[in-house]
Amino acid sequence: MKITILGTGTPAPSIKRACSGYMIETGDDLIIMDHGPDSHRRLLESGKRATDVTHAFFTHLHYDHCLDYARLVLQRWDMGAGKIPELKVYGPPPIALMTERLFGDDGVYGPDLSARVNHRLSLDIYELRGGKLPRAKPAPEVLEINPGDIIDENAWRVTVAESSHVQPYLQCHAYRLDSDMGSMCYTGDSGSIHKPVIELAKGCDALIHMTHFETGTEPSDQYRDGCGGHLDVAEVAQRADVDTLILTHVLQHIDQPGIRERLIAEVSNIFTGEVIWAEDLMEIPIGSATKLSRNKKVRGEW
Repeated sequence: MKITILGTGTPAPSIKRACSGYMIETGDDLIIMDHGPDSHRRLLESGKRATDVTHAFFTHLHYDHCLDYARLVLQRWDMGAGKIPELKVYGPPPIALMTERLFGDDGVYGPDLSARVNHRLSLDIYELRGGKLPRAKPAPEVLEINPGDIIDENAWRVTVAESSHVQPYLQCHAYRLDSDMGSMCYTGDSGSIHKPVIELAKGCDALIHMTHFETGTEPSDQYRDGCGGHLDVAEVAQRADVDTLILTHVLQHIDQPGIRERLIAEVSNIFTGEVIWAEDLMEIPIGSATKLSRNKKVRGEW
């Protein structure tokens, strides 16, 4: 199993950090977890294409986690030329409604898709790509999921838990992926020391956790509950007994020389495993053959 980090940033515009996006390669499948603005460009920069993606999971429907969903679906459909299966999509409600309002006949891209499946020019291009008429519109296979659900794809299994973010306005998930090759947990956006996330991540090879700010600088209790402060994140990882903690979704003012190193050191005083300060396009192998000693701290590269 291998994780490629596509986006480590926040909703704030950034050239350095795309918005949230994570790619997991396991067996014959290429899984996307969240696909925020610019993460699709990172997918291309990683050497992959939309047509390589088999499954997409969304933790919640903040735009910085799902804005490139439309691009993924449309480019995968267009370049796939009817030769690949439909994308399997999982996420909280209302991901099905969002999909219909994007790609349905009366959706945002309805006129575009009508032209591409009917106009001779577009059909010529489709046939030149190897497509066979008639051309169908994209129809992602969407399943709305909830905490406690398990998606079992034989070669791997995803377990769903609740994260702590902006409920009740959005349903917010954390995901654990297990396979014979290893295990990882992605919290989406989650704050405080949240028991469901700790239980979900128990014993994982890697925990990807929002680390949005420096603990002690939160403007309100609600902010701390919904966004990850570095010491709370360290406590979550330690209680979950994971091997590697990947710190991501970082604000620009903590992503500075000197501050970064201090925060990593403070995390390491609580969490005894490997610590990684995530960067876009960082590749992280997962599994027993690649585990480092629990006493070794990897600080990341920048």
